[in-house]
Amino acid sequence: MYKGSLEQKQVVAIKQLNHDGLQGFQEFIVEVLMLSLLHHSNLVTLISYCTDGDQRLLVYEYMSMGSLEDHLFDLDPGKDPLSWSTRIKIAVGAARGLEYLHNKTNPPVIYHDLKSANILLDNDYNPKLSDFGLAKLGPVGDHTHVSTTVMGTYGYYAPEYAMSGKLTLKSDIYSFGVVLLELITGRRAIDTTKKPGEQNLVTWSRSFLKDRRKFVQLVDPLLQGRFPLRCLHHAIAITAMCIQEQPTFRPLIGDIIVALEYLAAQSNTSELHNGRVRSPTV
Repeated sequence: MYKGSLEQKQVVAIKQLNHDGLQGFQEFIVEVLMLSLLHHSNLVTLISYCTDGDQRLLVYEYMSMGSLEDHLFDLDPGKDPLSWSTRIKIAVGAARGLEYLHNKTNPPVIYHDLKSANILLDNDYNPKLSDFGLAKLGPVGDHTHVSTTVMGTYGYYAPEYAMSGKLTLKSDIYSFGVVLLELITGRRAIDTTKKPGEQNLVTWSRSFLKDRRKFVQLVDPLLQGRFPLRCLHHAIAITAMCIQEQPTFRPLIGDIIVALEYLAAQSNTSELHNGRVRSPTV
């Protein structure tokens, strides 16, 4: 990815795609088609594209704060971590982008590559989903899924998809749950620097998600206790539903947005006292 500018002095991001193989070309075509047809405030804007010989370039709006991944993991010394309210704000915006794909397009679109590296942030930490090279048109009519070769990022894709190659809207919900877990914990979906048993975030978190007394142990230590306990419980409940093993038990994206918007309102009105966060009584 490169930073550049157009003649009108508009700053843009330029993505150079791998020019080797058929897969790279197919992903280029899919991304151009998808972003030419899809328009939402929580999807990155494709400004232009270029093909010249074996060179393929995509020109996007420039997202000044980089990716969510940049703000969660391996922070430089002195860099402030994301606050609790900002994390929830990012979750809400990403969910709205996903809702547009699932509910506002016909046929629905399965994003298929939801991860923290693909959630880009502007100056105000408003998120936009990016990288649509793996996106698929969802099932229509009597069909319940689309079948595809297993692709995506290990640690984010749903277990039933990994086993069968069957992709549904609920596959995206699982990936969204993994991102929520990253926002809560500050840990990567897959971290090979951790000891065995802790490298897969979802697997590691299961025992904590089953015991309310352990919820606080999940939280990113960089938050230093600055989060509303009640809101944490709500956030973990949403996350646990999203990463259910059985896809039928996962919620729809519309229901997730309702829950997250309530959570955002609660997070913004919570008060901090002596290093601890107190939620307002309801």
